[in-house]
Amino acid sequence: MLPGEAYKVYVSVFVEHRSDGTMLPREIIWEDGQKYEIDRVIDIRPAYAAKAGGQGDRYTIQVNGARTYLYFERSTNLTGNTIGRWFVERKVPLRDLL
Repeated sequence: MLPGEAYKVYVSVFVEHRSDGTMLPREIIWEDGQKYEIDRVIDIRPAYAAKAGGQGDRYTIQVNGARTYLYFERSTNLTGNTIGRWFVERKVPLRDLL
């Protein structure tokens, strides 16, 4: 990977499932176990993850006052408990390549 190149990072997410079927993410758990409370969900729309690739529902969220995107990638399985996975886009820092 090249510096500045984006890739997917799958994350755990605590989600509120509403009676109308809406999923609202409430907290992201990063790879190292660090938890980030989602201040608010600003927008939800089907979208392509332009930087890292992939199609899904793009959630525009606010975490610690900063806007960012969280994606829900739907599973192609028609049965079972796996309905999809959450991911964020991360850029490769230069220091990781030295």
